[in-house]
Amino acid sequence: MLDDAEYRAFGTMAAEAPKAKNTFAAGEVNLTNDAFADQLRICSTHDVGYEFVTGNPGESVVAAQELNVGIADAGQAQPQESVAFARARFRRLDDGDLARFNLYSKHRSYNGESTMRSYLACFNAACGAEYPVTEVIYNCPACGGLLEVRYDGARTEAFTLKQIWRERRMSNHPLDQSGVWRYREMFPFLEDERHVMTLREGNTPILDACLASSYACVDRVRFKHQGFNPTGSFKDNGMTAGASQAVRLGMKRVACVSTGNTSASMAAYAAMSGLEPIILIPNGNIAFGKLGQALDYGAKTLQVDANFDQILALVRILAEKLGIYLLNSVNPFRIEGQKSIVIEMMDQLDWNVPDWIVVPGGNLGNISAFGKGARELYEQGIISKLPRFAVIQAAGASPFYEFMKAPHAGGFVSNTHPETLATAIKIGDPISWPKAWQTVGTDGLVESVTEQEIADAKAVIGRCGIGCEPASATTLAGIKKLRAAGKMRADESIIGVLTGNVLKDPDYIYRYHTNQLKNPHGDAIAGNFANPPVVVPNDIDAIRKLLGD
Repeated sequence: MLDDAEYRAFGTMAAEAPKAKNTFAAGEVNLTNDAFADQLRICSTHDVGYEFVTGNPGESVVAAQELNVGIADAGQAQPQESVAFARARFRRLDDGDLARFNLYSKHRSYNGESTMRSYLACFNAACGAEYPVTEVIYNCPACGGLLEVRYDGARTEAFTLKQIWRERRMSNHPLDQSGVWRYREMFPFLEDERHVMTLREGNTPILDACLASSYACVDRVRFKHQGFNPTGSFKDNGMTAGASQAVRLGMKRVACVSTGNTSASMAAYAAMSGLEPIILIPNGNIAFGKLGQALDYGAKTLQVDANFDQILALVRILAEKLGIYLLNSVNPFRIEGQKSIVIEMMDQLDWNVPDWIVVPGGNLGNISAFGKGARELYEQGIISKLPRFAVIQAAGASPFYEFMKAPHAGGFVSNTHPETLATAIKIGDPISWPKAWQTVGTDGLVESVTEQEIADAKAVIGRCGIGCEPASATTLAGIKKLRAAGKMRADESIIGVLTGNVLKDPDYIYRYHTNQLKNPHGDAIAGNFANPPVVVPNDIDAIRKLLGD
């Protein structure tokens, strides 16, 4: 039986048939015809247990949790132990049946459904075009600008929201257990909360790091560690929102281009949502830990001989031609979910705004989401001031840093050959740079750090007992560099965002600590904080001598 610890068993799982090949070269797959029937799909939302359904007639089985149930069609086949499951599907019962499962209605959104309007709006102020929230678009059809989700209507007062959000921490309701959907009043774009797809993402801690503080020469630095998410990165905060919108729209397939974390996250949320995940990655430029996740979650993975930016242009054409829903950060609903990181951060700080929030910079979707979330909190009176933001990029992939040196001089210039071992931010043409520019504003900072600085900062974060992936370490490296330049004061309140788990790139860790790590040009990176393993004989006296008394 598949058993949920909170809501009991909701289906019997039959044996799987042998899986088809999941990794393909770019020319080996036909996206129109290739099927995913061999993949196990599990649909799940905040309030519904879903049923696995195949094609043999059998008895209907209802598995209910709250307002929704999944039900097997009586005329359809039920699972047999020797038959693999096809992709799961679900439907809701009628209102009379649903009323019996109305257990958690008090946990629904406190924004009045009749007074809130959500819509897509062009981010370009000179255009300002508006579109229905259900229209499948990623850029403004009128001017080509980025889109964002906006809301009109009466909002719940700040004091009430703070109280509601704090009370939800004690709730066992799946939406409330999510560190994203707990704050759903801040992104009420779903008309029906039963479309929510959640893995209980968010709920990531803020951790003190005394050694890191000393290393950066500041009084105190704390890390908001997004590596504690279900798939090990901040992408889950946005992906739960993007996948929920895909389900709401009735999409069947989702796709992304990824240097690692996006692919892992999208594959997981697609798998649990009954969607077919298609991932395109730069061939040879992804950490195996991240690639392994995508394969394990059942994604069809295409390794393309091109860089991230080139593949993104390709997949956008494919998405339009094949009706696939794109879940890269150009999708505005991804940004809505990622707003929850800064909202949860402020909640954890009892709404005391830090002086600085420091974020790695790759495709710049995260900093864009942070800025949008902070501005909306401030506009609603939930926080009393705005934090300052610092974006840190790897020196070999730093087009935003170069742009911000003189933002009005020659326009934004992409880096056609980005180079860094921090693969999560190896992006030369970040799609969200206009939004990031707005967030950084005139009082924020953008800095770049070398491969050596990233590697040493990562080792220091590890010595704190925290750990992170290479791209995350740009935060500490950047804080140290900005402090040395006098751009940050030692006594300021600083929160660094760690975007990914330490296990995302174990090969990098081993090579650093064994002095085998080299930068993209082949130059050695010194293991200044190396902790190499030591080979010893099977001799107790020799080991005692090595360890000391």
